[in-house]
Amino acid sequence: MELTDAVLLVAAGLAAGTMNAVAGGGSLITFPALIAVGLPPVAANVSNSVAVCPGYLAAVAGSRVDLPARREWLPLVPTAVVGSLVGCLLLLGTPARAFELVVPFLVLAATAVLAFQEPLRRLVGHARDGGPRRRALAAQVMVGVGAVYGGYFGAALGVMLVAGLALVLDATMARVSAVKNLVSAVVGLTTVTVFGLFGPVNWAAVALVAPATLVGGYVGARLARRLPSVVLKTVIVAFGTCIGLYLLYRALR
Repeated sequence: MELTDAVLLVAAGLAAGTMNAVAGGGSLITFPALIAVGLPPVAANVSNSVAVCPGYLAAVAGSRVDLPARREWLPLVPTAVVGSLVGCLLLLGTPARAFELVVPFLVLAATAVLAFQEPLRRLVGHARDGGPRRRALAAQVMVGVGAVYGGYFGAALGVMLVAGLALVLDATMARVSAVKNLVSAVVGLTTVTVFGLFGPVNWAAVALVAPATLVGGYVGARLARRLPSVVLKTVIVAFGTCIGLYLLYRALR
């Protein structure tokens, strides 16, 4: 790996960690950066999934006080593990060409969710209708779908999870975010295990990106109240849209 590639990955990791701390969607930076240094899409996706896992664990540690009672979140863990395994198997068991065709739409979908994050939060600002059993079942479905997505691709997983869980959980956004962090960490640990054993992980890239995301996350958490997140989100949405369209063009040419 050349020095310029290493600098690009470290910078992407720092920016992604900051973005995750402020608004979410940092993988929309690291995934294209891994492609830019020459990794094939599947290898870039696998390496990105491994690299962002430490950030998920740090997020759980930071939000553990907001987690609901164990009986509420513990049943979600097996669902997250199984969904992640399904997503990992889909990625590793299907042709790389299929991933190349699907991933542009996943990038564009993740970008759209990030772009409309605040309207979605306003939409779900009040408790949803339905009894506890119905909400629990809906939460299982949301976590299962999110975990499959996270195992297969994973960029902007946290943004999609918080948008989906907020629709079905009768809880504050702080608690929803804490559950999102926990589910993301379970998905991350599952993908690290599977991809570490069977996936084409570029460990050199992971060694550069992972520590940078931790540093960026710490800095972003400190600056979150002062940083104009709307500007940062606008840049990421524009960047994600461009890279999604570029990947679509490259896949279809």
